[in-house]
Amino acid sequence: RFRRIGTTSSGCRVPRRTTTACVAQPELTEGPYYVDENLRRSDIRADSDTGEQEDGVRLDLGFKVFELTEDSCTPLDNAIVDVWHANASGVYSDVEMQNTVGQDFLRGIQLTDDVGAASFTTIYPGWYTGRAVHIHFKVRSSDDATEAYEFTSQLFFDDDRTDRVYTQAPYADRDDRDTLKSEDNIFQQDNAAQLVLDVTETSEGYSGTLNVALYTSGETAADDSFSGADDGGPGEPPNGSEPPSGSEPPSDSSPPAAMNDTITE
Repeated sequence: RFRRIGTTSSGCRVPRRTTTACVAQPELTEGPYYVDENLRRSDIRADSDTGEQEDGVRLDLGFKVFELTEDSCTPLDNAIVDVWHANASGVYSDVEMQNTVGQDFLRGIQLTDDVGAASFTTIYPGWYTGRAVHIHFKVRSSDDATEAYEFTSQLFFDDDRTDRVYTQAPYADRDDRDTLKSEDNIFQQDNAAQLVLDVTETSEGYSGTLNVALYTSGETAADDSFSGADDGGPGEPPNGSEPPSGSEPPSDSSPPAAMNDTITE
């Protein structure tokens, strides 16, 4: 049985060492759109079947994963990092109620290397009703781990940065988003501010790396992660299954062929 990494009522357990990399992040809800595609790739922008690439501002997304104990903080290698998020229109792949079953754009996994690093090439995510702009991620044990573990959370973006990104195509073709971080009931959990991705502008778009520190053994804290409001559920448009108005890509759009760029550090 795997060990789910929980949080205390204050949102996280803090180890004795409190460097930026070594503060335990809060676990947040998985939401309804997780699919275990087991799709190992660094560039997640395209559908693996059609090769059609999602349009949007490029985001080079990195993770640095650390294992915490009561008195140490060390890079966690060979951990699976799983990422999934909405496209520029606010739509997830492989979701029946969004008519994307069988597609796998903006989903993928990577294994951390010997310094705990994993990286993805993706796009800046779009918004949908009731949620601030976010990316879901999960860190879990690989098959050869001595003890199974799983940590699930979400990362967020600076609202001013998002406003600037959304002046560009294809985001600018939609209505203004309706939810800032201060209005998002998932982000309001204690210590979620630790999960805001610090991004830097690059010649191709943006890049940012999130430090994720977690306990993989020992006493598990709270049994359940924060679940958000009941109405519509976290990570789901409220009151129904349809994406927000204007969220469907134009029928005549043809995303360019997939690219194979990877991140180097």
